[in-house]
Amino acid sequence: MVVAAFIFFFVLFLAIGLAATVKSRGNRRDYYVASREVSPWVAGLSAVATNNSGYMFIGVIGYTYAVGLAAVWLMVGWIAGDFIASLFIHKKLRRTAGRVDAVTFGGILSRWNGTDFRVYRRIAAVITIVFLGAYAAAQLSAGGKALHVMFGWPREMGALLVAGVVVAYCFAGGIRASIWTDVAQSFVMMAAMTLLFWAGVQGLGGPAETWRMLGEIPGYLDWFPDDLAFPGAGGMALFAVGWMFAGFSVVGAPHVMVRFMALDKADGMARARVWYYGFYVLFYALATGVGLLSRLYLPELGGTDAELALPTMAQTLLPPVLVGLVLAGIFAATMSTADSLVLSCSAAATNDLPSRRTDNPWIIKLATLATAALALAIALSGTQSVFSLVILAWSVLASAFAPLLVVYALGGRPGEGLAIAMMVIGVGAALLWRNLGLHETIYEGMPGILAGLATFGLVRLLAPAPVADKERIPEKAS
Repeated sequence: MVVAAFIFFFVLFLAIGLAATVKSRGNRRDYYVASREVSPWVAGLSAVATNNSGYMFIGVIGYTYAVGLAAVWLMVGWIAGDFIASLFIHKKLRRTAGRVDAVTFGGILSRWNGTDFRVYRRIAAVITIVFLGAYAAAQLSAGGKALHVMFGWPREMGALLVAGVVVAYCFAGGIRASIWTDVAQSFVMMAAMTLLFWAGVQGLGGPAETWRMLGEIPGYLDWFPDDLAFPGAGGMALFAVGWMFAGFSVVGAPHVMVRFMALDKADGMARARVWYYGFYVLFYALATGVGLLSRLYLPELGGTDAELALPTMAQTLLPPVLVGLVLAGIFAATMSTADSLVLSCSAAATNDLPSRRTDNPWIIKLATLATAALALAIALSGTQSVFSLVILAWSVLASAFAPLLVVYALGGRPGEGLAIAMMVIGVGAALLWRNLGLHETIYEGMPGILAGLATFGLVRLLAPAPVADKERIPEKAS
C-alpha cells in the first residue's frame, strides 16, 4: 500500500509537468521564464514550494531534532529576513527583467542599468552553475534518504529517480512544467506535514502531554541554544540576526527569484506575497513541530543520522496509505526545487557563459541534461548532510548576488569592476568564515553580504562613480 500510494502521487506530479508541453512555445523566453505570464497566486505557491524543499523536510527537521525549541529562532529569523527583502527588491527585479528582456538572474544583474557587464555575467554564471549544482545535489540526496528509510532501497536509487523526473519536467516544458507541478506539490507538502504533526501529537496523548514530555528532555525547551559563542539574550539576538540574513539571502537564489521574474505584471507582487508567506509561515511552523516530536518518538536517531527523522517517524505513526502520502510530500519538495535549480544552471550555461547566447532548443535541453548529471554525480559521491550543503550554497549565492542587488534597488550605479569586486569579496568572506569554523556561531552569508556592501561603500567613499563605458542594452517594455 505504501508503494501504491507513493506511485499514485508520483505519477500525478509527472503527468502535471508533462502536460505543460501543450502550452510550450519552444523558445528560450518561454523555456526559462514562461513568457512572463504567470499569475500572482501561481507564482506565490510555486515560489514557496521550491523554497521549502528537501531542506525543510529533511534538513530543518533534523536540525530541530538535534537542538530543540531554540531552532524556532531559525524560523523567525529566516522568514523575517525573507519578508524584508521582498518589500523593496522583488518588484524592482520583475520590472527590470521585463525592461532589459533578460531570462536569467545573472543577465538581469549584468544589464540592470542599461549597460552590458560581460565579464561579470560570465563569472556569475560559473558561481551559479557550481553552487546551484551543489544545491541540486542536496535535493537528490534528500530523496535518496527518504526512499532508503521507507522501502530499504539504496540511497542512490532515490537520487536517480528524482534526477530522472527532473529531466522529464525540464524537457517537457521548462520552467512552466516546474511551476505547474509546484502548485500541486505545495498542497501535498502541506497536507503531509499537517497530517504527521497531528498524528504525532495525538499519539502522545494531546498537546499538554506532548509539551510535558518534551520538557523532560534536559534543555530541550530552552529558548537559547547551549553552544552559543555569547551566552544569554545578546548571543541569542546575534544568532537570530544571522539567520535573518539567511532569509534575506533569498534574493541571491536564482531558482526562487525566477518565479517572481516570470510574474505576469510587477503590480501583482503584493498578491503573490500573500500566497507565498501564508504558506511559508504555516509550513515552517509545522516542520519545526514535527522536528520536536521526532525526538520523543525516535530518541535512538541521536547517535546516527537525525535527517532520517521524518520518514522514520511516518513509518512509526501512520498507516501505509498515509506513509505513501508523506513520502510523496518529501519527493514533491525535492523535485520542485531540484528542477528549478537545474533550469537555473542550464540558463546560466546557455545564456550567460558563452559569448553569444543560443536559442537552439536541443542545445538548451542538452545543457539541462548535463546539469542534472553534474548534480547527480555530487549527490552520489558527497558525504555532507542536506542541511550543510544547502546552507553552503545558499550563503555563497547570497554573498555573490545580494550586495549588488541591494545597491541596485537603492538606486546605486556601480561600474563593472566594482560589481565584480563586490561579488568576489563577498564570496571570499563567506568561504573564509566557514573555513575558520565561525559559521557554527553566525551564518556565513551575513559577513559575506556585509563585505560586499562594505566594498561598494568604501569605493564610493574614495572615488567618484565611473562613467558608463559599456555597450548600451536596448530597453523593452515589461
